Amino acid sequence: MRTEEHAPRIVAEAGVADAWRMRDLAVLWHPCTQMREHPDTLPLVPIERGDGAWLHGYDGRRYLDAVSSWWTNLFGHAEPRIAAAIARQAQTLEQVILAGFSHAPAVELAEKLLAIAPRQPGRAPLAKVFYADNGSAGVEVALKMAFHWFRNRGEDRRTKFIALENGYHGETIGALSVGDIPLYRRVYAPLLAEALFAPSPDAYLARAGESDEACALRAADGLADLFDRHAGEVCALILEPRVQCAGGMRMHHPAYLRRVRELCDAHGVFLIADEIAVGFGRTGTMFACEQSGVQPDLLCLSKGLTGGFMPLAAVLATQVLYDGFLDDSRERAFLHSHSYTGNPLACAAALASLSIFESDDVLARNRDTARKMGALATQVGAHRHVANVRQAGMIAAFELTRDGEKATPFDSASRVGLRAYRAALARGVVLRPLGDVLYWMPPYCIDDAQLALLADTTAAAIEEATA
Repeated sequence: MRTEEHAPRIVAEAGVADAWRMRDLAVLWHPCTQMREHPDTLPLVPIERGDGAWLHGYDGRRYLDAVSSWWTNLFGHAEPRIAAAIARQAQTLEQVILAGFSHAPAVELAEKLLAIAPRQPGRAPLAKVFYADNGSAGVEVALKMAFHWFRNRGEDRRTKFIALENGYHGETIGALSVGDIPLYRRVYAPLLAEALFAPSPDAYLARAGESDEACALRAADGLADLFDRHAGEVCALILEPRVQCAGGMRMHHPAYLRRVRELCDAHGVFLIADEIAVGFGRTGTMFACEQSGVQPDLLCLSKGLTGGFMPLAAVLATQVLYDGFLDDSRERAFLHSHSYTGNPLACAAALASLSIFESDDVLARNRDTARKMGALATQVGAHRHVANVRQAGMIAAFELTRDGEKATPFDSASRVGLRAYRAALARGVVLRPLGDVLYWMPPYCIDDAQLALLADTTAAAIEEATA
C-alpha cells in the first residue's frame, strides 16, 4: 500500500485511540499508577486485542509484550486451546459455591497440581489444595493457615512471621505486612502486622570476591541469628525462591533455600514458598523450589497458573497442616473464603495451561529460548551504564547505574527507568521497569525475530534514557 493511502487509516486509528484515552481517564483509576502522570508523563496505551507475543493497540500499532502482561501470560495472548477450554466450560457451569459443593475442574486441577508439586526425599508430599482469587489473596491464606495451626495447638506465642528484606508478596494488608519495599509499605505501616525481616540473599549484594553461593549462605547466617533471637515466637517464614521479582528481579543462589529449609525444620516453623511469579517454568524448572531440592510446607501459586487468562490462586499444603484444623469446633476450622473460590472457568483455564506443558514440552523449549535470551542479554549488558546483567531461566534483568558502578545509582529524580520505558514503547516494545531495572519476562512463545527486536530495542532505550 502506498504511503498516501496508508496515512488516512493511521490518522483515523490514532483518533480512535485518543477517544479511548479520554473515556478511560474519565472513569478509571489505574493500578500502581500516579494518575497525575496521565496522559503526559506516562503514556496510556489502549489495547484492542492480543495475538501471541503481541498486543495490538487502537492506534494501529503493535507492541511486543516483553513483561507477559504483569508476568501472567505464559503461552501468548489469545492462546486458542485455553480460550476453547474456557468456552466449553462456560456452556456447562460458570460458577458454583465451593462451600459444601464441588465440581470436576476444581478436583481435577487439585489432583494435577499435587502431582507436579515439588517433592523432597524423606518428606511427606503436599497433599491439599485451597483456592483463592489472586496472588495476594493466596498469600493471605498461607499466612492465616500457619498462624491458626499453632493457635489450634495452644502455642499462642507463635505470632510472628519472618520475611526477607526487599521481598514482595502482594498488596493486601497481610501480604503487605511481610513485604519490604518502602514504596508500597511505608504509608500503610500503621495498619500492618509485625514481621521480622532477614537479610536478603541477593547476589547483587555480594562483597568483593564473594561468590553468589557464599553471599547466599552469609545471608542464611543472618537468618539463623534471627531465629535464635526469636525462638518459639515464629510461626512461618515466607520467601520468593530464586528471584525477588518486584524488588528489582534480584536473584540468589539455590543453596540459600536449602539452608532455609534446614532452619525452619530445626525451629519447628512452616516454610511458605511464594511461587506466584516464579512458578510454572519461569526460572527454568516447573517450580523454582526444585532447583534447591526443597519442598515447602505451603506453596502459593497464581499468575501463570491459568496461562494468563483468568484470576486464580492455589495454596498447596501438607497433610499435617490440614489435619491441624480437623475438630468438632467451627472456631478451629479454617473459615477463610472468597466468593469465586475454585471458579470453574478459571480451573478449566488452568487445566488447559497444564496440558500445554505436557503436549508441547514447554520446559525443554524454554531452555533453548533462555539460552538465546542470555546471549542477547550479555550483548545489551555491555552498555557502560549497565552495572549488572542477571538471568534465571526466562527472566533477565539489567541494573542501570551511572557508569555501571553499583555505588553510583542514578538520581531518582532523573527517572531513567521511565525514560527507558517510553523510549522502548515508542519502538513498539513494552518494558515496564522496576525503578532503574529493566527486565525481560516474555511469553514462552517469543521467537528469534522477536528476541532480536527485544534486544535491539532495549539497547536503544538504555542509550536514549542515559544519554
